[in-house]
This record gives sequence, C-alpha cells and structure tokens, in this order.
Amino acid sequence: MSITPQDLAAVQVATAGEALIDLIAQSDGRYEACPGGAVFNLSRALALQGVNTLYLNPLSRDRFGRQLAATLAGDGVRLACPQPVAQSTSLAVVGLDDTGHPDYAFYRQDVADRAVTADGLIQSCHRVPALQMVCTGALALAPEDAGRYLPWLRAQHQAGSAVAVDANLRPSAIPDLQAYRRNVHAALQHADVVKVSDEDLENLQVPGADAVARARHLLDVSGAALLVLTLGPQGACLLARDGRQWRARESRPLAVVDTVGAGDCFLAGFMAALLARKTGAGGARALLTLPDDAGHGLLAHAVTSASLCVMRRGCVPPTGAQVRARVEQASCLFD
Repeated sequence: MSITPQDLAAVQVATAGEALIDLIAQSDGRYEACPGGAVFNLSRALALQGVNTLYLNPLSRDRFGRQLAATLAGDGVRLACPQPVAQSTSLAVVGLDDTGHPDYAFYRQDVADRAVTADGLIQSCHRVPALQMVCTGALALAPEDAGRYLPWLRAQHQAGSAVAVDANLRPSAIPDLQAYRRNVHAALQHADVVKVSDEDLENLQVPGADAVARARHLLDVSGAALLVLTLGPQGACLLARDGRQWRARESRPLAVVDTVGAGDCFLAGFMAALLARKTGAGGARALLTLPDDAGHGLLAHAVTSASLCVMRRGCVPPTGAQVRARVEQASCLFD
C-alpha cells in the first residue's frame, strides 16, 4: 500500500533504525518470537500515544517482516517504504535474568532494516511537510552504519527538525567498542534531545562521580539542549543545558514482569509530552525551551509510560489515555 500526501502531511515524527524479531528464551527452553527492536518499539509507542509517526526503514517480505509491518500498521505507524524487500528480517536472541533484565545476541548481516541509504532517509523526510522531530539510536549507532545515519541526522538538524538520539548501547552486538563509542558521540553532536541510561553512561565510559554527574558531562560535550537519564527503580532525571535539572520516580514499588522495551516507552512518553507543548512561533526547536514548571510534567509522562510497560510481559506500549490516567493518580514523586 502506498503512502498518500495526506498521510505525509500528518506526520510529526520520523524514526529510523532497527526493526527485528526478539527470540525470547522461555523457562522450558523454547523461544518465543516477538516483534521488537528499540526503534521499532519506539515507533509503536509514539503512535499509541497519539503521535503521527513515520518509520523510515524497509521491512522484509519474509514471514517475520510481514509480522513487523502488520504490528506497526495496527498501532498506527506509517511506513515510508511500504513495499517489502528481499533481505531477511533481523533477529535478536534474548535471555532474561532473575530481575527481568534482558541480554541480547544479534543476527544482522544483510538484513532488511539495514537496506537503506542516507540519501533515501533524507528524501523520505523531505516529503514530510510538517515534520517536527526525528529520532534514532540503539543499533543504528553501530559504527558500520555511520554512513547511513550520520549524514541524515546532520541534514535533519540543518533543516530545523528537532533531533532525538537514544544512546542505547548494545555492546554484545558490536565487537569494536571503541569505534562504537566514537560513533555514538558523533551522533550526539547532531542531537537536540539525548536519552541515556545509567548503564549506557558506563558503556560510554563517561567520567563523573555518579550517574547524574556523568550525564551532565555527556550533555556538555554533546550538541543537545536536553538530556533525559533513566535510573531504573530510582526513576529519571531531566537535565537542561543551562544547568537546570528535574527528577521524578514512582511513588510506590512496581510489580515488574520484565524490562523489555521500558527505555523505548520512556522515550516515547517524553517525546509525546514534549510535542504536546504549545509553543507558538519558533518551530520545532521552540519545544526545547522549557519553563521551570515543565520538567516534572515531562518526566511524569515518561516515567509512567515506562512503568506501564514493565508491568507487562514483553514490550506492550501503553496508550496515551492509559498514561494520562495513571499520571492523574499522582503516581510520581518529584525531587
């Protein structure tokens, strides 16, 4: 099915990066095949929160690719490449530890979501008249894909779209960690919004006395105006380039099933709340200028989005209505 000019006119956010099948280990030794990938999860989560979202990468014509396409379409995500390609779907083998935290092994040679070029990504975004934000991260930050994504990020930043980068490292997927770190830092030079976890900061070897200090250092050496730091059960912190910061966490312990997709849902919640702000003139970049009373609201929406995810098995992103209902119950505490 082709995408119409009316479809493109409604798009607010374009996402680029991996869409894959998670083969999740079960207690009986079998594996359950689930649609996944950080950018795939983010795209779904944005659409379910009411953000008109365009996924830029192609999908395979194989059974898994058809499953990915159907899942995106069912959640309301538009496809920039609706015609499937011959390459196979990416795979990730996922194991969960006793706390529900996942580890990954990836199979990504000659796969569908990597059958894309920088020029193709740029042209897809040029066709979107009201594009406000673009987002990438995770496996798209692999150094061997720098030629695909860095020129696109640079072009979108120059075009005036707000750029969000999820510095969501997957060390098990990249043998050359030094090259990986260098490419992540290169991508962050084009970012307006950075999302990072405390674990990511350790993988990036960012200096600092604690996670917040390391996050502040990363913000200072990046090109971003805002950085959101996830801290697991301790909640999250939002840092602004001008030195301000806000913190939020759940007011009571959660019944965690697993954490698959939690960071993706967190970022989707943050982006949805950011896009919902009424800024008037100034274009997409005006979204990044926050009054003092905005930070806690953005974090509450993001933290709640992640909380609703971790209480379900696998990545099941919440809807915007579900997030708003929980936020209204004063589920977050602010520091």
